[in-house]
Amino acid sequence: MAIIRKDFLPSDLRTVLQENNMDGCVAVQADQTETETDFLVGLTKENDFIKGIVGWVNLRADEIRERLVHYKQFDSIKGFRHILQGEEPSFMLQADFMRGIAALKEFGFTYDILVFPKHLTAATALVKKNPDQLFVIDHIAKPDIKNGQIDKWKKDIQTIAQFENLYCKISGMVTEADYRYWKKEDFIPYIDLVVESFGTNRIMFGSDWPVCNVAAAYPQVLDIVRTYFSSFTRNEQDLFFGGNAVKFYKL
Repeated sequence: MAIIRKDFLPSDLRTVLQENNMDGCVAVQADQTETETDFLVGLTKENDFIKGIVGWVNLRADEIRERLVHYKQFDSIKGFRHILQGEEPSFMLQADFMRGIAALKEFGFTYDILVFPKHLTAATALVKKNPDQLFVIDHIAKPDIKNGQIDKWKKDIQTIAQFENLYCKISGMVTEADYRYWKKEDFIPYIDLVVESFGTNRIMFGSDWPVCNVAAAYPQVLDIVRTYFSSFTRNEQDLFFGGNAVKFYKL
């Protein structure tokens, strides 16, 4: 992890995006504090290529509606995320967390689901209980690509993908593979399943920059999916690389 143990700021990303013909991004929280959410809001005011942010707010707080009223004043905030991968699966189904999720819909915010495969059963229940809330799974739920584990993850993705209010980011794969020796072919079965399950209208590209640098530079991450989607129609590629994100996050 030494390569990412430093500050990464918009000035670092601007060059990367320009070099890879990307005209914007959505910045997603890493620290579970409102301090970071406020910091990200400030960055959007100074960097027009940050088209929106997914922040953090304490969804379990008694005053959650008041906090969402506060954050609704910032057009740059599109949604929120809690790092559920660090919690037990049952956490997301607790009454106070569910109350917070229900409040997001009232204010028009999205929710990013960051989980491991073991959380998918609970995540399915979460999505099912909130049919009017827009959700997106981050990093295809982090299957163990390094060891080729796919069967249980595959069944759970097929189940959860049946809910039309759920999208999926094809991202974060290189850090679930062998950091040093991954090959493009390693990811094909996983991308195949996500595309088959969600279709081309509910998937979106995610770089997972700068975390991806642990296993691959931004151009390498982009090349994996550009190669995969090269045989798709221009419209399908446009949806994956931007259109679906624009629709989901209201960019």
